[in-house]
Amino acid sequence: MRRRALPLTALVLPLALPFVLVTGGGARAADADAVARGGYIFQAAGCLGCHTNEKAGGAPLTGGRALATPFGTFFTPNITPDPVHGIGRWSDADFLRAFREGVRPDGAALFPAFPYASYTRMTDRDLLDLKAYLFAQKPQPVANRPHDLSPPFSWRFLVPGWQLLYMTAGPVADDPSKPAAWNRGRYLVDALGHCGECHTPRSLLGGLDQSRYLAGTPDGPDGDKVPNITPHPAKGLGKWSDSDLAMLLELGLKPDGDVAGGGMGEVVRNTTSKLTAEDRAAIVTYLRGVPPKE
Repeated sequence: MRRRALPLTALVLPLALPFVLVTGGGARAADADAVARGGYIFQAAGCLGCHTNEKAGGAPLTGGRALATPFGTFFTPNITPDPVHGIGRWSDADFLRAFREGVRPDGAALFPAFPYASYTRMTDRDLLDLKAYLFAQKPQPVANRPHDLSPPFSWRFLVPGWQLLYMTAGPVADDPSKPAAWNRGRYLVDALGHCGECHTPRSLLGGLDQSRYLAGTPDGPDGDKVPNITPHPAKGLGKWSDSDLAMLLELGLKPDGDVAGGGMGEVVRNTTSKLTAEDRAAIVTYLRGVPPKE
């Protein structure tokens, strides 16, 4: 009696099934790893504080927080994965372009109240891990509030000119002449933590004055005075010990027993206290090597 030939799928499926199961599980594990890594980047980049209107009881990451500046008041956007009011329709390329080039998915320039001039230094992997984390959060259908800006600062078509003046797109390579801790500290300070956005004075057009990098300013966010964090012995942190700096980053405690308040208190609560001890030490290493500024 002639045997009936088995369908090709009957032969292939038993062989392919273990591969499908293994690779499928591997993909899920990879996604979970990306979300976990992205959660750490999320904290190091200070996303929670800016994109949550905590004073008004807003849900996390739904935006609406007011950022008062000399150019008007900006209201942070919803960055939950809601497809209408959030970033749920953003592709990986959209996300990378926003952080790397300061451009929205529709091609319009983003206002630099979003510190992409610093975030552009982030690696692609960290950016995509951050996106994985954000897309793993609960979508929140909270509409964005329009900025309160007056001309010419409300003219978005002028922003590309600002970007040409004050932004160099792309990640920054490690300096091979420096130790690994210094390079990691620079990445945490300049890219993820975007510390210069608050601690560096700005020009009349709102760009960072790099000649006074981290020297502090009386015109910080919401009009608050922001201190000098260079190692200047009189005006900066030159008299602080390494443990003093580490204690501030971890617990918000100053050498005189005072506690960091205002914006820095928020940074400690949401960001630097969440870092590993090694990363906080790297920040200290880098800040120690910054040229003192008066």
